[in-house]
Amino acid sequence: MIGPQPVTDHNEEHLAAGSSQPRRLFVYNGGFLTQPRVKRILDLAGWQIRLGLPGDGDWVGTWGKSPTSGRGEAVASRKNNPVLRVEDAFLRSVLPGRSGEPPLGLMLDDLGVHFDGSAPSRLEHILKHDPLDDSALLNRARTAIERMKSGHLSKYNAFHPDLPVPDAPYVLVLDQTVGDASIRYGGASDATFRDMLVAARLEHPHARILIKTHPETQAGHRTGHYGTEDENEQVQLITDPVSPWALLDGAMAVYTVSSGMGFEAILAGHKPHVFGQPFYAGWNLTEDRQPINRRGRNLTRAQLFAGAMMLYPTWYDPYRDQLCEIEQVLDTLEARARAWREDHQSYVANGMRLWKRRPLAEFFKGTATIVFDDNAVRAADGAETLGRPLMIWAGKEEPVHSTHRLPLRVEDGFLRSRGLGAELVPPLSLVRDDLGIYYDPTRASRLERHIEAATTLPDHARDRAAGLIARITQNRLGKYNLDRPLPDGLDHLPDGRRILVPGQVEDDASIRLGTTDVATNLDLLKRVRLENPEAVIIYKPHPDVEAGLRDGFIARDEAAKYADLVADQADPIALLDHVDALWTMTSTMGFEALLRGVPVTCLGAPFYAGWGLTTDLGPVPDRRTARPDLIALAHAVLIDYPRYFDPLTKTACPVEVVVDRLASGDVPKGRRGTRLLAKLQGIFASYAYLWR
Repeated sequence: MIGPQPVTDHNEEHLAAGSSQPRRLFVYNGGFLTQPRVKRILDLAGWQIRLGLPGDGDWVGTWGKSPTSGRGEAVASRKNNPVLRVEDAFLRSVLPGRSGEPPLGLMLDDLGVHFDGSAPSRLEHILKHDPLDDSALLNRARTAIERMKSGHLSKYNAFHPDLPVPDAPYVLVLDQTVGDASIRYGGASDATFRDMLVAARLEHPHARILIKTHPETQAGHRTGHYGTEDENEQVQLITDPVSPWALLDGAMAVYTVSSGMGFEAILAGHKPHVFGQPFYAGWNLTEDRQPINRRGRNLTRAQLFAGAMMLYPTWYDPYRDQLCEIEQVLDTLEARARAWREDHQSYVANGMRLWKRRPLAEFFKGTATIVFDDNAVRAADGAETLGRPLMIWAGKEEPVHSTHRLPLRVEDGFLRSRGLGAELVPPLSLVRDDLGIYYDPTRASRLERHIEAATTLPDHARDRAAGLIARITQNRLGKYNLDRPLPDGLDHLPDGRRILVPGQVEDDASIRLGTTDVATNLDLLKRVRLENPEAVIIYKPHPDVEAGLRDGFIARDEAAKYADLVADQADPIALLDHVDALWTMTSTMGFEALLRGVPVTCLGAPFYAGWGLTTDLGPVPDRRTARPDLIALAHAVLIDYPRYFDPLTKTACPVEVVVDRLASGDVPKGRRGTRLLAKLQGIFASYAYLWR
């Protein structure tokens, strides 16, 4: 079940999330009306927002213990109605709410509010009375904790995991924003922060003390309790946007009043010194300076997490517009945090065709702005001046680009679209590579690093990759997803071992950089026939070549000398179900064949060759010594390397969302002007060099 069921002394009925009988929730805080996400989550959880005075059976909603909550409390007291207290969930968003980003979940509490140590809340009730002994639930909790650590995910996520933190060891003191309700209702005050810092110094007189400022203080929204006046030879303020998990890794002790990062300290293996009365105190996982005697139950970290992060919150999936479990929230935050962390400096872009600029700007919108400049020298100089990364389309790289501090090569991803790039259909995935680019075996690429690292994936990551392979193959998805039929002559082929030979664009960079003796489609066919004289060979021309937009055409009578069938205008993914092997130079179809268990022989050096999963007849880089299995390769190629864009919500998204969109066909068509240009491009294909 998603989210808690309201149960109070006022009403013994249980309301399951998403009930067909929603309850009316009367509110007296404008945020419930002006924040569509909050209203939508409440609606999906079975609450209908209303204005006015409640009647019998109605509820009053307040935002936690905010300054406006007194209005609702007064009405509820006068009318004898129960109160539902609403708060942001503990994994909220990338940016703080005051920066305008909506939450990914809410905490709906029918008993109290989780940060009020003076009275029980629904969360406290769960932690105290729920058995919390279900092995499946606790295993999920352990996996989610590990995902938060490895993904550097927190309540707010606009920080940089790669930013260095001070050398260990040190004592970590956690600041909070002045006036935060969790301080007052957690039995603390501004003076508590002074007492906490004094205690940290007295108890660790010879240790360095780091004070971690709150993300909203870093963003300039609210002041904290500590400032530069608190710094001295022993005490240092940490204001850089570093990872909380990196800081916790180096800490010898953690001090907090009621910070959410104190909860994360527990998950990181600490037993923090707690000076307030937050929800995570009182379970024998903290050193409590203000004990809460009514709790008194000993919990494990997994049990605490299960109650606070899985049973208590109501989580929301913005892509599918439905309530969800924490695993989907982690997927969402991973994708969106990655986008912010990679893009927040914005870009200067060079080598981008005119038609690509609007889709690129849209792909990065929300996390970056892009300045496009056709002049390579000026773009490189401008990137240096602005302090921005230089983004270049991988095939348009020039020598001047190598002088820039961090040239980023960009290319289409491997689950690209429904339609061809040559037909100006915008991509749903892109890859960014700061080392090389995946199709260039002459130098290392970031993808190669991901493949090497994927040999030690944790179980949860392997499970995700295996599930992704299953969804892709079951839905017959590939790079372009053209929905074409099988060729008519397929059923009339003679018996024998069938080999699929995918044609390629012959001026493609992967051919130019990744092949030696065999570098044309005709030579490929000749070699396959020479090596397999008795086989049944099916030749599938590349869609861009079939459309007359790129080089690589073979006349049908010439192809028929070596191939038993030329599968013009056929669905390449469907063909994989009807063959026993695939031979290629460097085609991405080789990777798609591997996903479907089809043996692949490579005459060139594509990104998936050289790892022990293919038969390699061409030279492959000696540096490819790792031996991943198919699941590890798929994780590197489809999860670690690309970025994905949801065309409906216009935001960064997990790969599974793009798989759903491509499978359902729920992908908006390109803009009218771009579609018209694509049609003209087809008509004047022989003049394609003019705009390519």
